[in-house]
Amino acid sequence: MKRKLLFLLLFSSLLFVSATNNSGNRNAVYKSLHPNSLSELLAFYELYPDTQEGKEALKRAWKLLDPSGEFSKTIHTPLPQVQIGSMISLVNRKAEENFSLQEETLHSIQAIASSLSNRKLHTFGSWKEADFINANANEIDLARGLLLALFGEGEEGRKKILSYEASLDLMALQIRAQLSEKPSHLDTIRAINQFIFIDLGFRFPPHSLYAKNIDTYTFLPSVMDNRKGVCLGVSILYLCIAQRLGLPLEIITPPGHIFVQYLNQDQTINIETTARGLDIPSEYYLGVETKKLHHRTLKETIGLAFVNQASIAWMQKKHTEAISLYKKALDYLDKDPLTLELLAYNYLLVGKKKEGKKLLEQIANLSSETATSKNILIEDFLDGKTDAAGIATVFLPVDENRLSILEKQLALIEVLKQYPHFRQGLVQLATTYLQLGREKEATLTLKQYQKIDPQSPLVNYYLSLLSLERHDYQAAWEHFSRAFSLLQAQNYFPKALKDLRNTLLQVSPPSEKSSSFFSCL
Repeated sequence: MKRKLLFLLLFSSLLFVSATNNSGNRNAVYKSLHPNSLSELLAFYELYPDTQEGKEALKRAWKLLDPSGEFSKTIHTPLPQVQIGSMISLVNRKAEENFSLQEETLHSIQAIASSLSNRKLHTFGSWKEADFINANANEIDLARGLLLALFGEGEEGRKKILSYEASLDLMALQIRAQLSEKPSHLDTIRAINQFIFIDLGFRFPPHSLYAKNIDTYTFLPSVMDNRKGVCLGVSILYLCIAQRLGLPLEIITPPGHIFVQYLNQDQTINIETTARGLDIPSEYYLGVETKKLHHRTLKETIGLAFVNQASIAWMQKKHTEAISLYKKALDYLDKDPLTLELLAYNYLLVGKKKEGKKLLEQIANLSSETATSKNILIEDFLDGKTDAAGIATVFLPVDENRLSILEKQLALIEVLKQYPHFRQGLVQLATTYLQLGREKEATLTLKQYQKIDPQSPLVNYYLSLLSLERHDYQAAWEHFSRAFSLLQAQNYFPKALKDLRNTLLQVSPPSEKSSSFFSCL
């Protein structure tokens, strides 16, 4: 950050130098440029194209782009000024600044980037979406697959795809310029983090923005244009660059989230793209309900982008559009239970009960390796404990606005009058009470749930926490014990439960009679 500030100050002085034509000062600034910064070198050249220093800056930049010199051998004259200008615009363009590239410039960038690792993939260069749908997951060129699914196979879409790919190529080339000839994977991760989150300043958007326009911050083109993205959007960008640099990464999807992971025999590095690439331990993504992280493929990642877009259509009550998008997502997420479940709910919400019920019956009894409990929403619907309207209330969105929480709360209360055994409705109602700071009502609601189903680890965990808040330590230990026993049967003891145990031990150690039980924790 300090270097960027210094660089801006130096360039401010350059503008003054330009007016005074002070070659000494200009030369001093030229010598201060980072020798491996493509953006700094091209920015300097853009200011001083006719000076000796400017030409040297271009020469150094070109060497970074084409270190082997193979592309340079194929041209007999320097690149035309229009190509240089286009490349400068692409490398140094500001967020939200539109760009277009001439065909000759595109060909030049493609030639320079021909050594990038994604060129070895079988789907690289394919212009048929069916090739990606039918391809082996390990052979997916993620950027081309996603852009093709977005823009289509027509000529107009092809131009957009090539322009965004050229931008990705130049990003990868800039990162590669910072690396040694044979960098370690860890060096590559650090360089990508520096470039995306520090140099270009990609950020997670404010809730007020992404809650209403999540598609704007999900799909690769808009994320690149705005330099803002939700977890999926920036993770996709990260993966596209990693593919070009030959960095193997895993795609991990805890419920409602996604991050990327580097994994080898010696270590695991989680790359949290909503926190500038911070390595967050895996146990923090797990919880009382989630006992294992779900790994996804690159092909599935394309589908997840359409699942996110479908969620926006759903929130806008455009259920027919949501159905179409979930179906498109399933082209890449073959028989994915969550996508089928969300598709089923939207069928129900447009009155297609037969289709929705059929899908839910197909997935109702599927065992999950990642969850500690069965899907109670599916169970309750199939058992007649709720209807489509009840499902709709569960998915009502809330934000930081208190009114939205109250509106959802009132809707849930009305549904529960008709369906008092609707378990997911009770969990959601308790959640709204907690969001409003009404712990007493939340406790009563969860106890109502427990009378219906005492085998929920999550509900017992929440009741233990709430009892602890009220200093009812006996009840806190009782609910903790139930949660522990239920999860012990699955050989699972999450960090959240460990933290709760440690707090209880500090404020109210168990009796001597019970101490043998807790010694195994």
